[in-house]
This record gives sequence, C-alpha cells and structure tokens, in this order.
Amino acid sequence: MSDNAGVMCIIADMSEPAPAVSSSSASVGHLRLSPDDLLILLATSRTGRFTTAAEELGLNHTTVSRRITALEKALGGRVLARTAGGWELTELGAKAVAAAESVEMAIDALTADPLSPRQLSGVVRMSATDGFSAYIAAPAAARLQHSHPNLRVEIVTATRRALQHRSGLDIEVVVGEPQVHRAEAFELGHYALGMYAARSYLADRGTPNSVEQLVEHPLVYFIDSILQVDDLDAPRRLVPTMRDALTSTNVFVQVEATRAGAGIGFLPCFMADQYADLVRVMPDQFDERLPYWMVLRPEALRQPAVAAVASALKARMLEFEGPLAGTPSRRRSAR
Repeated sequence: MSDNAGVMCIIADMSEPAPAVSSSSASVGHLRLSPDDLLILLATSRTGRFTTAAEELGLNHTTVSRRITALEKALGGRVLARTAGGWELTELGAKAVAAAESVEMAIDALTADPLSPRQLSGVVRMSATDGFSAYIAAPAAARLQHSHPNLRVEIVTATRRALQHRSGLDIEVVVGEPQVHRAEAFELGHYALGMYAARSYLADRGTPNSVEQLVEHPLVYFIDSILQVDDLDAPRRLVPTMRDALTSTNVFVQVEATRAGAGIGFLPCFMADQYADLVRVMPDQFDERLPYWMVLRPEALRQPAVAAVASALKARMLEFEGPLAGTPSRRRSAR
C-alpha cells in the first residue's frame, strides 16, 4: 500500500458521476477508459478494500465502487473478485493495474524534484510473528523512517500459515516454507529455539540433564489445539509426554511465564538470551532451527515503499544473525 498523494492530483472531484466523455479518456470499444479509474483500481488493489482506498484518495467508498464498475464496463470484464480477505485482482485486473502503475510512474516523473533524492511515503502494512515484529521488523522500519519520515509501517502480529488471500497486506513473514499461489516467497534466514528456565526455578526444582528428567517438568509454550504452524510443533515431537503448564499464543507471554517460574519454556534464543535470569537447558539435545519466509504479492513488490521495507527486513536479519542463531557467546547454559 504505497502513497497516492503524488498521483491523485490527476483525480478531479469525483463526488458526482464522471462525464461520459473526457479529453483524458481513451477509447476501449465504444466506451471511454479513464486514467482516473485506473488509479482508483491501483489504490484498491493495494488495500484490498474500497473504504481504505477511498480514505487514501480523499473520496467516499461509493464513489470508488462506482468508478470500479465504470472501469469494468469499459474493459468488458471483472477487474476485482471478492475473497474472505477483501478484494483480489482478476487476470484482467492485473493487466489494468500494470497500466495504472505506468500512469503513476509517469506522473511521479513529472512532479518529482530531479535535484532531490526520492522520498518514500505512504503506508506499508505487514504481518509477522510477535518475536520477528519486535526484534526485526520494528528496528528495520524505524531505521528506514529516519531517511523517509513520511513513510508509515503498520505491523500486524500473528503466528499462522501464509494467507492464500492477502488483500490489504503488502508483506507477510511466516515460520516455515509457505505454500502460496499468486505470490512471491523468499527465505529470510533461520532462528534457533531451545529449552529455557529461570535460575530461581532450577534452584528450587533442579536442573534436568536428560530427557527422562526433563519430562518431569511442566512446559511453557504455544496452545497446542490452536497452533497453526506445523514447524512449531517441536516440543510435542521431541518430548511428547512433557505436560503443558502455561500456554499462550503470544511468545512474550511465554518468555515472562518462564521467567516467573511457570515451567521450562521452549523459546526463541534471540528473545530468551536477552535475560540474565534465564538459563538454557540441555542445549545440545534441544537446538531447533526454523526458517523465516517473506511473502509478497507481485504487484506489491513493484511499489518502491514495499520494496524498501522488504530490503530493510533482509538487512536487519543479516545484522541480527548472531542472536537469531543463539551463538555460543550469548548462551548461558545449565550443564
């Protein structure tokens, strides 16, 4: 969802129906195709919703709906299809958006200051897991905004599979290789998970040194019945008889529960290693490595703001590679 301010100057007040013929319209059959309508479709494709597109364009949603209908009549087919997550482009709509992007770039070229570096602006919306959002996405976005103060990044936290319909989302970051269609997927890198316990907990309950001893302790982890990501089922696979103590959909809750002595947590090393009161237990036996993958719609990747955020995420992953891997210098293991 990139900025439309630089291109929407071409869109006149559309609170009234557009005239049937305008000097800026091109003929498609016997109907007229308006570049304004193409730009409205472009905004809708980036948000997935008429209401959000209308807000960005300074219109009302009924006007957006009406202009999309006019565009479909001019093109002779549907450009949008309704899905559970919002509006998705049809094959014809994707062709129309490609033309709209050319119009947008032409307007940007006419209005840009050739002596000033290009400033990114608008909104990029992404979803990612709690830990990735806090330690990777937030620092990456903040650094990018230092150079582009008009850029806004919205981060929706969720631990789930990649969506098949991602209307309104420019970037998704998921755990495990995604199975997606009409999208581009890139592996960002890996992170390590291990067993951790509070020092006070181990002092009171003893430090396990074998799987047999470990299963006598309660587990702090995700809620098994609603966990959507198969790659995150390691504790149930490695120690299936370890009983749940405190479970949560939020990894920050898991970290704090482990610190409070609720049990032994199976935690991302890059999060648990931040706390001196947490000790890694049996690191040689429990060292799970999982990949982060980034998923983008092809049309989103062509937006400069989205591409810049994606590059910033990759750079932050490289910068944070040591903590993500749970490097030995950061480990405080109980042996």
